[in-house]
Amino acid sequence: MAGAAGRLTKLAEEVLGGPLPVRIRAWDASESGPPGAPVLVVRNRRALRRLLFKPGELGLARAWVAGDIDVDGDLYEALDRLAGMIWERGSAAPKPPRAAALRALARPGVRAAGKELLSLAGLPVPPAPPVEEARPRRGALHSLLRDRQAISHHYDVGNDFYALVLGPSMVYSCAYWEATEGAAGTLEDAQRDKLDLICRKLGLHEGQRLLDVGCGWGSMVLHAAREYGVHAVGITLSEEQATYARKRVADAGLTDRIEIRVQDYREVADGPFDAISSIGMAEHVGRARYAEYAGLLHALLKPGGRLLNHQIARRPLADEETYQVDEFIDRYVFPDGELAPIGRTVGQLEDVGFEVRDVEAIREHYALTLRRWVANLEARWAEAVRLTSPGRARVWRLYMAASALSFERNRIGVNQVLAIRTPDSGAAGMPLRARDWRS
Repeated sequence: MAGAAGRLTKLAEEVLGGPLPVRIRAWDASESGPPGAPVLVVRNRRALRRLLFKPGELGLARAWVAGDIDVDGDLYEALDRLAGMIWERGSAAPKPPRAAALRALARPGVRAAGKELLSLAGLPVPPAPPVEEARPRRGALHSLLRDRQAISHHYDVGNDFYALVLGPSMVYSCAYWEATEGAAGTLEDAQRDKLDLICRKLGLHEGQRLLDVGCGWGSMVLHAAREYGVHAVGITLSEEQATYARKRVADAGLTDRIEIRVQDYREVADGPFDAISSIGMAEHVGRARYAEYAGLLHALLKPGGRLLNHQIARRPLADEETYQVDEFIDRYVFPDGELAPIGRTVGQLEDVGFEVRDVEAIREHYALTLRRWVANLEARWAEAVRLTSPGRARVWRLYMAASALSFERNRIGVNQVLAIRTPDSGAAGMPLRARDWRS
């Protein structure tokens, strides 16, 4: 085990208590680890300094985003092999690498810009986080101000970049596929089918009024107005999304039927609506605000009105108080986002008066969708880097690939919950046969 790769492998195996599941290639071109396995490329000692100061997932994420580490080979296979070390570590899992061993490997022994890179205590200087990391946020958690900052961090990175990843549909949520291998149609077909499924579940028809909470680039309101004749209001906190959506609405000649607003769901005051769709937005609401979110949507519906809440869920924990937000997701992808088990979501919708009529779990569909997005990104990598930054493109590649595996391994799921504001008479106007969504 000569060279830095051998020392890294030995250290990792001491921590794991067993063989390293990937091969390592170090900055000195040495390699070590199982032949034929995906290669974790450690490009410099800075990667180790990141792990020393932030052991575990956040240190690895910073190294990945900065380009200090990379994967040579199948990214999905590498992440699958590393899952037990990083994302699926149990309470009895080995602790991160020992500081003393990492310190020895990370010690640069050189000067930069005339300054010693080691502190007086003999520890490596912590590298600054990549610029793509979310800055400290102002305001109380899930206040109007802080939520606007969080949404801007994720969505205001360039409409052209999202168009490259998402394709012509510009839908940033789970598609609805014909077959488990996703080969029966295009991504655009599957996204259109998802939007139409939601419209049918909501029982939309000519002249109704629809509110789409977290409307993104306007795909849902466009489909509902064009295919079902509704008058739609779409709200988003992203200025870039709103600009893009308004242009799509104008180009489609539907400005008389669709209004796009930069507005928080807590600021909507012109109900009632016949139907509300919330597609991939509720993950941003947060545990402390979810009852408020559910109550406001209930109040905005007419009696008999339907809500379709499409939301990612996590597996329940034995002790829910131990739930911690994923550090990589919080710092680089969805600041302040929180996932909840589906049981809690259904319970909170019922607590505010909703009658939950259907729950459809579609987690396999999201894995297929994410793999298509990753393929789009990888196929046009140089353009994606030009449109954003190398670090931002690396964030999205890691986030989407790891998320695809999380859906496939049932670590997270996604559900469409259909709920109704049932009139006092109890006449819900729902079809007698399940999933025959027309009333």
